[in-house]
Amino acid sequence: MPCPFGRRALPWTMKLFLFGLLLLVTPLSRAIIEYTRNTDNNFPATVEFAVHSFNQESKDEYAYRLVRVLKSWINKPNYKIVMAFSMKLKLRRTKCGKLEDDIESCPFQDSLKLNNTFICFFTISTKPWKTEFVLLNQTCSEELP
Repeated sequence: MPCPFGRRALPWTMKLFLFGLLLLVTPLSRAIIEYTRNTDNNFPATVEFAVHSFNQESKDEYAYRLVRVLKSWINKPNYKIVMAFSMKLKLRRTKCGKLEDDIESCPFQDSLKLNNTFICFFTISTKPWKTEFVLLNQTCSEELP
């Protein structure tokens, strides 16, 4: 008896195979970042708010800036008015003070004695139409050299 799905099974098998190769070639964190960036335009502003919050709460006189987004995702609440982003960021100390204006172009410190890198997990809720952000969670730990 011939299989009714026989003709359609081969194209789906090839698609699954190619998708599996794509996942092997594309790092998972990059795939998540690209997905988040492509699905919501508010993500860059939310990351900027997270780094700003870290710098405000830090007792360090130097500013930290983003090295890399390690992981990110959107928490979809039951109501669609407020969105929440969760992200794991790698932050590094710069040569600029916290109160300087242009931290994004400030070079990183090159010190082997000081551990000047943090891995931080943030959860931030946002109301995109108001450009309003609320820090719900911030947990940071020093990255070991």
